[in-house]
Amino acid sequence: MEKIQEIIVATQNAGKVKEISQAMRHLPIKVLSLADCGTFPEPIENGGTFEENALLKARYYAALTGKPCLADDSGLEVDSLGKAPGVYSARYAGEHATDKENNHKLLQALAAMPEAKRTGRFRCVLALVESGDLHGFVLTTEGVCEGEILQQPRGEHGFGYDPLFFMPKLNKTLAEVTVEEKNQISHRGQALGKLVDKLQEYLK
Repeated sequence: MEKIQEIIVATQNAGKVKEISQAMRHLPIKVLSLADCGTFPEPIENGGTFEENALLKARYYAALTGKPCLADDSGLEVDSLGKAPGVYSARYAGEHATDKENNHKLLQALAAMPEAKRTGRFRCVLALVESGDLHGFVLTTEGVCEGEILQQPRGEHGFGYDPLFFMPKLNKTLAEVTVEEKNQISHRGQALGKLVDKLQEYLK
């Protein structure tokens, strides 16, 4: 593998790009967003797992941009809902659902659920590929963050289900912590930490 000098973050989500840029700020790698490279059609995410979808997206955008790409697939697994919404987290309430619509559907699904059965976790898999080639360099990492689903949102930061995801140890939701705090404790933060550690070894 050649030394990676820049990485395309394969997402249209500005919040994710900000988190990833913050986590990788000490690496000699320029972090770019898809918006920096042009306008591209989105791939069809038909993987059955977070890892399959992350690799699918990373390879798709690497092939289009000709640059190393980092993609993530992450979502919420609620125990009492059979680990739903899972890989469908971003489109839980429909193909182009907003965060508000997804949160509303989740609250409805858990409306009659007692507090003890509102446990769940955020899971994230990051996939970094050097090219769109199936046989090219691949690096994957995973992070998991355990918590509970509140009955109403709290906090102004974050995105997605963050305002509903409560962490008892912190007595806060993921929407009530700073980006720096989130990178230390969240599912994506954990996966990013592992990725940064591995990249530092490759870049030596």
